[in-house]
Amino acid sequence: MADVLSQSQIDELLKSMQNSGPQEETRAVEQKIEAEESNYNKYDFYSPRKFTKDKMKILSSVFENYARILTSQVNGIFRVLTDITVMEVQECRYYEFVNALHENDSVTLVNAEIQDKGKNNVPLMLYVTPGLVITLINHMLGGGDEVVGVEPNYRYSDVEVALYRRVVEYFSQALKDGFSNYINVTFNVQKVEENPSMIQEVGLDETVAIILLNVDVAGLAVEKIKLCMPGTLLEFIFHLIDSRKHIARGFSYEDNREIILENIRYSELPVTGQLGTVKLDLRDLSCLQVGDVIDMNKPKDGKVRVFVGRQPWFTGKMGVYKKNMAVSIEERIYVEQEEDNRGKSSDK
Repeated sequence: MADVLSQSQIDELLKSMQNSGPQEETRAVEQKIEAEESNYNKYDFYSPRKFTKDKMKILSSVFENYARILTSQVNGIFRVLTDITVMEVQECRYYEFVNALHENDSVTLVNAEIQDKGKNNVPLMLYVTPGLVITLINHMLGGGDEVVGVEPNYRYSDVEVALYRRVVEYFSQALKDGFSNYINVTFNVQKVEENPSMIQEVGLDETVAIILLNVDVAGLAVEKIKLCMPGTLLEFIFHLIDSRKHIARGFSYEDNREIILENIRYSELPVTGQLGTVKLDLRDLSCLQVGDVIDMNKPKDGKVRVFVGRQPWFTGKMGVYKKNMAVSIEERIYVEQEEDNRGKSSDK
């Protein structure tokens, strides 16, 4: 038999249901607000931003290009299917980058060198998660397609450190192509520091830009590449970009005629001499025999047109030079003159 509730029990049950409804709705609204607030970075008014949004957009564009180039290089060189994307580009303090590293992490110092400007004194820092490095090293040594998983605080052996440097050299050299749309800069590995706390190149409170790249390895693992660009290096690069707004791949739109002519001065071009032209039917052409004469409708001492490529450039006379057939150039053919001659012939 079913239990029968008394009127007092029914009243208490209805009251509890009425009281719990608004509380649950309020709690749900509060959780939603907290989730929305967690998506925003808190602005520290004690350390204002050093670079404008336009500068950070340029940096985002650079590293999006870098991520595409690096993806193709890693897939081609190491035979590993990866998808590298930019997760975030943000300005912060250097201690935020250092504090996120473990004691055994290896950080690569990369020098930036700009043509005619020399090397910048402050290098950028590159960190790659050990799982990605060991997976790439495994493929370098002829391993299979499996993804190697390691602990975040993994310590490299001496052999792995040597191969690690080889891997990050590919990563650093690809930075040149990432910046190529704005400035011509070369990146070279300075050294690999196995203890991040020993890096004294940048002050802890100095402004830096941290670029975080997400690396999806064959859909089986997710690794990270983190770059730290010091503020002094960024100021140096942005200053050159601002002074070269009309630069494409490091070359300005100035008068480079002498340089261009010097580069093409020794180019080889076919030169042909044409005495005249004639049209024959296929039947007449098939009936030609040795000794037959074709009338060119032009005197034998007539002028010969000299073609450079397919364009007529000069007129001259047929002759002999050191027992070889030759053409003595007399005058230059100009485009206007050639067009006038074509117009007259079409009128006839």
